[in-house]
Amino acid sequence: MTTALAEQFAVAKEELISGSEAIAIACALADVDVITAYPIRPYDTVMQYVSKLKADGILDCEFIVAESEHSQFEIVKHASAVGARTFCGSSGVGWFYAFEAITVTAGLRLPVVAMVGNRALDDPGAFGVEHNDALAVRDLGWMLYWVATAQEALDIALMAWRIAEDSGVFLPFAISCDGSFLTHSQAIVNVPTHDQVQKFLPAYDRGKLQLHPDNPITIAPQVNEDWLMEIRMQTDQAMRGSVGVIKKVHEEFRTTFGRGDPSPFIEEYMMEDAEIVLVGMGTLSLPVRVALRRMREAGKKVGFLRVKYFRPFPADEIRQVLSECKAVGVIDRDYSYGSPSFGGVLFHEMRSTLYPLERRPHVLNFIAGLGGREVLVKDVDHIVDIIQQAVDTGTVDQETTWIGVRE
Repeated sequence: MTTALAEQFAVAKEELISGSEAIAIACALADVDVITAYPIRPYDTVMQYVSKLKADGILDCEFIVAESEHSQFEIVKHASAVGARTFCGSSGVGWFYAFEAITVTAGLRLPVVAMVGNRALDDPGAFGVEHNDALAVRDLGWMLYWVATAQEALDIALMAWRIAEDSGVFLPFAISCDGSFLTHSQAIVNVPTHDQVQKFLPAYDRGKLQLHPDNPITIAPQVNEDWLMEIRMQTDQAMRGSVGVIKKVHEEFRTTFGRGDPSPFIEEYMMEDAEIVLVGMGTLSLPVRVALRRMREAGKKVGFLRVKYFRPFPADEIRQVLSECKAVGVIDRDYSYGSPSFGGVLFHEMRSTLYPLERRPHVLNFIAGLGGREVLVKDVDHIVDIIQQAVDTGTVDQETTWIGVRE
């Protein structure tokens, strides 16, 4: 820890910062040892602010600008193996270029924390938000979290190292931040003191799994059919076990810092008597909340459920919350070409989650806001009208609808 760091974060304060800047500040507060970078919008705003903190003497870390996204993820992977707390990130096709290293990081049980500045995949490209980049790792062993505000970006980053570095977990953690809407937009953020964070976030300790000359162990073995299934099952057990760790860390965070939702996995809005529930992730919650307040004033019983963790997916909590509603409208900022109902990724997870219910609600899917296109209040009104028709008629004429597409 540098003197400048101690002075900069000696007193809790409010800052007007973006989601990217909030995560960079979290890196400083968490005393991250190794940070790697390679510029790609909209993630690059994180590395810009990290470099400023480093240049000002506030952040004491190994800050390495690599020659590619692949290299930067390889560097933090190896740094994590020898016991360094790490951070890196990327966006869109940059995230894909690092895919070999990203895959191996989960397979080796290395708790790298990364930010994904969600953007549309090329070609054709856009700097605006789509979720397909981060969702590509959903089956690899990465924990996946979608952020709604800059405050939440800082808070979940501090929790991410604590969760990922738990010896019963040791899995990488991806923090997904909607491009432009969150990465570049500024808001008032409560920044805690360095002392507060140090009490909450213990040092990273790999124990007997740390790669060191005095501890000769095998890293990245080729086990073939002899042990592969056993290792895969161990990773599955770690992901299952992460649920309890997430709950514990979330409660400790709320106690330490005095903020946070009741649930670490989902956020409920106007759900008390909702007959129709909209479901989505990330910054989608902002326009939806505005629309729902107007609907409630008009007497419509509509609520919103924000899914925060996509992995581990909070199936039990979602079933409990949605068991009494009549219909669910899943708004995807992604797509899954050729999938059942030609729907989005979140839609399929939700429909699978709700299948065991005795009284299953209608589940409809809406593809909206791709490439950073705004999801407007009128779009939410249109979505609810379509869902209401399904409730009134008892039938779903079209399971997946694209919203706001020009003719």
